[in-house]
This record gives sequence, C-alpha cells and structure tokens, in this order.
Amino acid sequence: MKTFSMRARLSAVALAACAAAVPALVLAAAPAAGGAFPNKPIRLVVPFPPGGSVDPLARVIGQRMSETFGQQVIVDNRPGGNTVIGTDFAAKAPVDGYTLLLTASSHVTNPQLLPTAYDPIKDFTPVATVSTADLILVTNPSVPASNLKEFLALAKAKPGTLNYSSAGSGNPNHLAGELMNMMADVKTTHVPYKGGAPAITDAVGGQVQFSFGSPIIVLPFIKAGKLKALAVSSPSRMAVLPQVPTIAEAGLPGYEVRIWYALLAPAGTPKDVVAKLNTEVNRIMATPEMKEKLDAAGMERLNMPNEQFAGQMKTDMDKFGKIIKAANVKLD
Repeated sequence: MKTFSMRARLSAVALAACAAAVPALVLAAAPAAGGAFPNKPIRLVVPFPPGGSVDPLARVIGQRMSETFGQQVIVDNRPGGNTVIGTDFAAKAPVDGYTLLLTASSHVTNPQLLPTAYDPIKDFTPVATVSTADLILVTNPSVPASNLKEFLALAKAKPGTLNYSSAGSGNPNHLAGELMNMMADVKTTHVPYKGGAPAITDAVGGQVQFSFGSPIIVLPFIKAGKLKALAVSSPSRMAVLPQVPTIAEAGLPGYEVRIWYALLAPAGTPKDVVAKLNTEVNRIMATPEMKEKLDAAGMERLNMPNEQFAGQMKTDMDKFGKIIKAANVKLD
C-alpha cells in the first residue's frame, strides 16, 4: 500500500512536470508574439479567380516578399460575389499585418452595387499602390468609324444600336462606356459577360460592335487587325500604342478612366508593419523584372504615397458612384 502511494505521488509529480514543460515547448516552437514582423506566414488574399490581371501580380509580389522576409507568402484566391467574398474575409482578419488584400479599383464601386458588411474606405488601410491599367476603346473592323469623332457621330445617328461588351455590370469597362454615353450625350447598349475574355471574343466575332478592353486582353487582337483601337481612357497616350489618341484629346475633354491595383490591410494594422510592407512592395515594383512584366501587360507602375492614395480611393468612389446612380447601373 505504501509502495502504491509512493508510485502514485511520483507519477503525479512527473505528470505535473510534463504539463509545465508542454507550454514551454509550444512557446519555443511558435513565433515570439513580440518578435520582429514577419515571424510567420503571410496570407495574400486575391478576391479574383486565378488567371486574371491581379493574380499574376500577386504571385510575383508574394514570391519576392517571401524571399526577402524568409517567411512563406500564401496567395489565397477567394473569388465570388463581385469580389465581396474575398474582400469581406480580409476586412475581418486580425489587424496584425499577416492578412493582406491585393485588389483593384472595383473595390470602391462594388459596395455601391450590392450590400456589403464592410466599408471599402473605413475598414481598410492602404499598404502600397502597385500599378495602373488603362482601357482601350476598340471596335470590330466592320464598324464604319476610323476615329472617336466618327464613332460618336455614328452612335448619335443610330441611338441604341451600337452594343458594347464588358466583364460584367458595374465593372470598370462597363462604367467607362456609361461615362462616354453621358459625356457625349449618346446612347449605346451594354451587354455584360462573365469575364473580360469572353467579352472581347464577341467583339472580335462581331456579336457586339465595341468594347473598353484591358490592354493585356485586346493588344494581341489589335496587332492582328481583328480589332480597331480608336482611343484610350488614360489622361496621356499609352507607350504601347503611341499612335492612338486619348478619349479626352479625341473629342471628350476631361474623360478619364484608370484601373488601379493596390495592396490593402485591415484598418488598425500597426503603422510600423504597414511601413515595412510598403518599403518592400515599392522595392519589388521598382525592379527591372516587374517593369518588364507590367510593360508586357500594358500596365504602368503606380507609386503613390498611402495618404494620397486614400484620398484617391474616396475620389474614385464618388466619381463612379455618380455614374452608377445616373446610369441606374444594376447587377445582373
């Protein structure tokens, strides 16, 4: 009986010692809570499907960040709900810098088209701007217009008969068409598609007469003579199409639509963490490798201070919000 009691006491002591050791081992294996950022993997949320214009940017940026920080950067594609699913996930993430969102300018327009549980401005803080892309007004070769002036004259003469495709209702290339309609006082008919590629495919095939396409999709067709480039939506001419005028200079002064791509974090992310991420992303975007990739996609680097970009988001939200309201844009 005494032997049993002694053994029981020894066992209890041993178990207590093991229990005390387990937390110590766990803490030793886990990153120190107050360690230098980053000390664990980073999740880079992309609210678009793989293969689009945002996904390749995310993968290159993620890989280069991983090499610098010595921590894995996981690209997490969460498409759906007009980017709302992935964006909502990022908005609700812990404010520690380990969940980031790489998104586009539709970030500020989507909440004006459908209910969201997040505010695109208040619930996020800018980390770094990445790039911009302009849109190219392209027509099927059968359209009897060789420039914007002739195209708008045709639209005035035949209201509602010129159809244009977009990647979906409320998408920037849809709103680009609505802005043109408003500024030129013409009526063209919007035809939404499920993505930019099928929208341009039907413009090439003649099922629709024109489109506002992203360079990465339409440039090959322009070079092959399967689409005509009439004008670009940027405030200055594109380097890849120097002979094509801007819409502003071709007849609609003040017209401008630019798509931006930027890295955001949940609001409240520590300033020192944001600063460290900002420095790294700016370093990556300044490399010859990224310039080559942007040039190939018809994009330009966007290097805007975070404070200025926060103001740009508000400006774009107001600008496109007015277009959405005036044109009574609804999701399909």
